[in-house]
Amino acid sequence: MNKIDAEINYTNPEYYINREISLIEFNRRVINEAMDKSHPLLERLKFVAILSSNLDEFFMIRVAGLKSQIAAGVNELSYDGKTPFQQLNEIRDKLIELYILQEKIWLEDIVAELEKNGIIFKKHTQIDENNFKIIKNFFIENVFPILTPLTLGPANPFPRLANRSLNLAFVLKDKSIDSAERKTGILQIPSALPRIIPLLKDDDKQPYILIEHIIMAFAEMLYPGYQIEFANSFRVTRDADIEIAEDEAEDLLYEIKEQVVFRRWGKAAVRLEVNANMPLFLAEMLRNSLNLERNDVYFLNRAMNLSDFMFFSGGNKSSLKDKPFTARMIPEFMQGDIFEAIKKNDILVRHPFDSFTNSVLKFIKQAADDTNVMAIKITLYRIGSNSPIVAALKRAANNGKYVTVFVELKARFDEENNINWARELENAGVHVVYGVPNLKTHCKILMVVRKESNKLKTYLHISTGNYNQTTARSYTDIGFFTSNDEFAIDAVFLFNLLTGYSQHSDWKHLIVAPTYLRQNIIDKIRREAEQSTAENPGMIFAKFNALAHREIIQELYKASQKGVIIKLICRGVCCLRPGIKGISDNIEVRSILGRFLEHERIFYFKNSGKDEMFLSSADWMTRNLHRRVEIMFPIIDKKIKNKLFSILESYWEDNTKSWLLLPTGEYEKIKPKKGEKKFSAQNYYLTQLKALN
Repeated sequence: MNKIDAEINYTNPEYYINREISLIEFNRRVINEAMDKSHPLLERLKFVAILSSNLDEFFMIRVAGLKSQIAAGVNELSYDGKTPFQQLNEIRDKLIELYILQEKIWLEDIVAELEKNGIIFKKHTQIDENNFKIIKNFFIENVFPILTPLTLGPANPFPRLANRSLNLAFVLKDKSIDSAERKTGILQIPSALPRIIPLLKDDDKQPYILIEHIIMAFAEMLYPGYQIEFANSFRVTRDADIEIAEDEAEDLLYEIKEQVVFRRWGKAAVRLEVNANMPLFLAEMLRNSLNLERNDVYFLNRAMNLSDFMFFSGGNKSSLKDKPFTARMIPEFMQGDIFEAIKKNDILVRHPFDSFTNSVLKFIKQAADDTNVMAIKITLYRIGSNSPIVAALKRAANNGKYVTVFVELKARFDEENNINWARELENAGVHVVYGVPNLKTHCKILMVVRKESNKLKTYLHISTGNYNQTTARSYTDIGFFTSNDEFAIDAVFLFNLLTGYSQHSDWKHLIVAPTYLRQNIIDKIRREAEQSTAENPGMIFAKFNALAHREIIQELYKASQKGVIIKLICRGVCCLRPGIKGISDNIEVRSILGRFLEHERIFYFKNSGKDEMFLSSADWMTRNLHRRVEIMFPIIDKKIKNKLFSILESYWEDNTKSWLLLPTGEYEKIKPKKGEKKFSAQNYYLTQLKALN
């Protein structure tokens, strides 16, 4: 231990930013994108909706986890020294600010701009006679028969409401008697009903009405003989984390399917959102019925579940959306045999700027139809719907290839989708493996084995992102094609690790979690510190999604003290606190948000001029390094290394979509300095595409 290590307590809570608060700060940056008028209107609406979706997940997983700790009597402190109870209180304060900001943007900006562009929201009390007839017919023919109104009482206890369902609460007065007694009615709006219903057009304006307002308009049909004194919407969020004792589960697929159903109906409530006009006594009744604390209730002066308003992104208002672009066709793959192209050189592709269809999908389609291909192996984490990848794998199996697919059933909120794909693949003759016990298979790798000149030749695609054609159009991710034999040997051992029990240790290039990756990263950070001098300082330059691993943060602090220049582009959670005098002076952290979700993981280490560049499926988080099968791999080709470094540099130059992490844990928008031109990295790469096309 050196003198610096002996004098400094690296576990000091003041050196860390709370993980949950950092995640809230990320969502603050998301909602700020909704205020940025460089985005078209419907794209700004999208950011408002994304915030609602993100907060749902935050409550279902992060808040639920803290509540579970309290219920179990666990008093483990966070990195910044807070108990679960203290964290919940701070979360509440931060979220109230966020809700108010979202409400203001939605009501004063987005809705107002939508109206200027002919999209209007009406309540049932605001529509004319013709539209009233339309919604009445719609209610009677399409809504009324499937509703199940409940009246609370001794024979009808409070119902088990589905997670994130939209509900209505009614206060009912019996018209037949003169009494102060009131009853409470509860109605869960079926998810099968459309949320947003168009009304008759008024000149160039298109009005819409929400399903809850239609039901409120005819609520007395649900409760004949009763007067509706109050009608208010509310929404319940439940704990949605799935816990499975895999050693005890005889059928993992069946067990996960059961847990997905239980998540929707059976787990404890963690949040109650109610309409701001709801009487306090009614909100209290709901809160008590759900066994929630007062701090778990949020009063909203806007529509519930703004995620539903993504409905408008699918419309024909192209002037209100991002301009479409044509991804670059990969020159090496444009003509002839894709295998010959990969055999000549390693090839790097970067989505969405490079075509997913013309690279990854073309590779797997050709493999499915090539008579010389013997086997295909692939890991699937988040697959998406109507997947052409799955279609190609099924065709490969039908064509007699030996196809092995690793479907991660435990991919959070994609479990049900992945179960369906797994069954479909099995029915097509594909050998489906459900991952490694007690670990998530998060690495992204595709292996094709081909018979060439009476020998087997292996071709690989390794990626930072999922085999998902939808996210490939909206996430930045990097894919790497190679036929390098040493990579191929590693890939064989990796797939053997996934299918069976393997303790292989002689890896040539792949660095695999959970066995080796954490220590490898630490070793590389320490090497930078050891080699760093005042004349030739070390450098670590990285772009990834999250930093929440205390040991790695401590090593970065130590490297900073040795003069290593550390530049981190960390989109989301960052528990490292930069700018602490004598601890993290040489560390700068930035976050970039924009049209595309920055998802790639690129890691550069100067290594005294013998620079190293790596790509990875893993962020620097405990879950990635300890509880998942991940891979990090080196880029050897100098031309590709230079291209990756230029990506890091261009994002560091961004002065329009970049945020600087302050020592306080807050983020400050980076703006062009005096005389400096505006520069957006994402726009720069889009502009390059225009020049090509």
